[in-house]
Amino acid sequence: MAPKASQQRQRRSKPLAPPTKPSESPPAQARISYDLFQLIRAVEFLIAAGFCSGLSQISMSPVYGSIPPTIYHNRILAVAGLLAWIAIWCAPNRSYLKISENLLPLIAFFTPTIQFFLFKRSGQFGPVYGPLITELVTCLPLASLSIFVAARLTEIMGQSIHSKMVASTGLAVVTTAIVKLSESISQRHLTSKMGSSLIFTRSGLQFITATFYALMSPSKLLVFAVFPVLHSASLNLHVPLQQTTDLLNSTLNSQNYSLLARQESLTGYLSVLDNLRDGFRVMRCDHSLLGGEWVPQPGSHALRLKEPIYSVFTMLEAVRLVRTTPPSRKPEIADKDKIALVIGLGIGTTPSALIAHGIQTTIIEIDPVVHDFASRYFDLPSNHTSIIQDATTFVQAAQANASHSPLRYDYIIHDVFTGGAEPIDLFTVEFITGLRSLLKPDGVIAIVSTPPKHPKINNKGPNSSLTVAHQNYAGDLLLPSARLIVRTVLSIFPNCRLYREDFPPTPITTSPEKDFTNMVFFCLSSSSKTFTFRTPTEADCLGSQARRYHMLPRHEIDVGYFDRRDEDGEGDVLTTRNRRSLEKYQRESAVGHWHIMRTVLPDWVWEAY
Repeated sequence: MAPKASQQRQRRSKPLAPPTKPSESPPAQARISYDLFQLIRAVEFLIAAGFCSGLSQISMSPVYGSIPPTIYHNRILAVAGLLAWIAIWCAPNRSYLKISENLLPLIAFFTPTIQFFLFKRSGQFGPVYGPLITELVTCLPLASLSIFVAARLTEIMGQSIHSKMVASTGLAVVTTAIVKLSESISQRHLTSKMGSSLIFTRSGLQFITATFYALMSPSKLLVFAVFPVLHSASLNLHVPLQQTTDLLNSTLNSQNYSLLARQESLTGYLSVLDNLRDGFRVMRCDHSLLGGEWVPQPGSHALRLKEPIYSVFTMLEAVRLVRTTPPSRKPEIADKDKIALVIGLGIGTTPSALIAHGIQTTIIEIDPVVHDFASRYFDLPSNHTSIIQDATTFVQAAQANASHSPLRYDYIIHDVFTGGAEPIDLFTVEFITGLRSLLKPDGVIAIVSTPPKHPKINNKGPNSSLTVAHQNYAGDLLLPSARLIVRTVLSIFPNCRLYREDFPPTPITTSPEKDFTNMVFFCLSSSSKTFTFRTPTEADCLGSQARRYHMLPRHEIDVGYFDRRDEDGEGDVLTTRNRRSLEKYQRESAVGHWHIMRTVLPDWVWEAY
């Protein structure tokens, strides 16, 4: 007993070790790591949502054009943020977080299939409500759930009612802003890579994004993704696989159309189509046509150049017909000694004619696929200089190098319209000033300033007067946008004559509400001379019926037609700083252009891309 009692006394008398000051408990370190992981996941969801948001607009451009999908897009993103805020406030149970995470990959995988079926109704929906309906079904739930999940992953629990409301509101606003930033960055960097591989196509990027969502939120529900994947790989005509391309061509052949080529590129979805019944060929860019020509039928006489289906391109060739008063004292220069600059290629109607006359021609085209298709399918001659570059970059570089290599042109052709609106940067004072610096003192520039008129294709053939005479739509010269462009061009080239493609609908004194036509500027670099157009000879026409009827400008517009000031007090000219003054009118122009395109080719041709 004694030894045990002694041991107990010794244990009781043994001093306790001094308490150590804990630096940080393991649970606290784990909590920091967990919060950081959740924050990273939240950012990933927001980046993916922004990426999908940008893809939503890109994927609709072949069916609706690039501008109509933007009409309601920002509002849809704002509604997505609002719905996410309501869900955060009304659904405190964290089980909703897991459900939302599991749904996101499925929505992303099903989006291409949903779009495929909705696009078949584009003719019924129209260019305004079609994109809205499509994004309400696809982009809105994807963006809203992504914002909800991201906000849930980063919110602070255990707050008071008031602080939680403030925090959830801030999270919804911040997360929506991150989605919009991600969308902007992705669109800016994707453009230059589109079409470079199967991955960098609309469908390819949609499935890459869906796979990213699946990796972030794996679940058993992903087994249902096999259905949209199989549909896209075998039946979705929008996916650029060999099997789907063959199916697309089979569909087109049943309606007397044939697909010669298609490729996605930096300016949009490009394709070349033959109408087998009426005998014409067109190049498509998204929901617009870059040009077209009649395909010679067996047994027809050979032409130096094929007949264009758009008469405006032949009018641009009238730069060769300009004669000044008083005439120049210098001997007239032969065509073979002249040089021309063409900005915007299309199918190459105008540059092909200039080259046929022996003029040394330089073509500026931003899209390499457009140049490739024009060469392969529209017989663009190879004896020209091609520069695949943005026109603004080219002009700026040419101005900078003017002192070292003062290359100046006899003719400049400015024809850059596509998709329902003019590229704004190419109509600013800065750009037009740059073009004037590239003209010779006695040089001539032709500028197409409004959307090209699109003929309703008929089966009269290239030798009929109805081939290019039956027109439907151009730009409305009474819109403030037309007056703005006219004032801008005249501020740089005061010596201009303006021509419309046909007669005015009514006398100017009656002040019609609409005046749809195509307008071309012909301007001299010199301000001290007047000019007229000589009558074209048979050599000028190159054996072309369209050129005989439409090359010589006939319907001149008095510049005073545009003197009326804009009611909203916009500036006199268009600059890079006030480009919004033109942007706001382009939506109306693009919507009108969409409707006209649906009269040029049937709905199902535009929907089957």
